[in-house]
This record gives sequence, structure tokens and C-alpha cells, in this order.
Amino acid sequence: MAPDALARRCPRLGGEVTFAYCRQSGEEKAPCFKIFDCWWERFDVVAHLESCLAPEVFAGLAARRPPPNKVASLVDLIRQAKERAAES
Repeated sequence: MAPDALARRCPRLGGEVTFAYCRQSGEEKAPCFKIFDCWWERFDVVAHLESCLAPEVFAGLAARRPPPNKVASLVDLIRQAKERAAES
């Protein structure tokens, strides 16, 4: 079976998605930042993407960091609001 046809539950979306979707998700049509975490148990996703992607695209994906945790973002926003309120 080709990797693009493989399916699994997406931890971000909560439903089933194919590997093809993970390779081109989001507005940028770029691989999801969790693609390595989600697919490593099914097949050698690193070797597959390294052979399919341009070297600079693969390097960017490997270096990409996930977006900040929602709770951490909220705590930071609250802290910033408190600091602004204290300065007033």
C-alpha cells in the first residue's frame, strides 16, 4: 500500500486522515509539523519524506517547532494583561 493511502486518527483534528492529507495540510499546503510523530510507527516516514521533498523543504520541516500550547499562550496573555494593568 502506498503511504498516501494510509489512514490514522489525527490528534489535532480528532478524525481520520490520510497520509496524503498530512503531507499537504493547512493553508501553506506544507507537511504538518506532527507528521514525524504521527506516522513513524506505520512506516519510515523520515526516509520517505527525505526522498520526496527538496532538501531545503525537508530541513525546514525537521527544524519546525509546534505552535505554542494553548494553555501556555493563555497564561502568557494573562500575565501580559496584568503587567499592563499594573503600569497604568
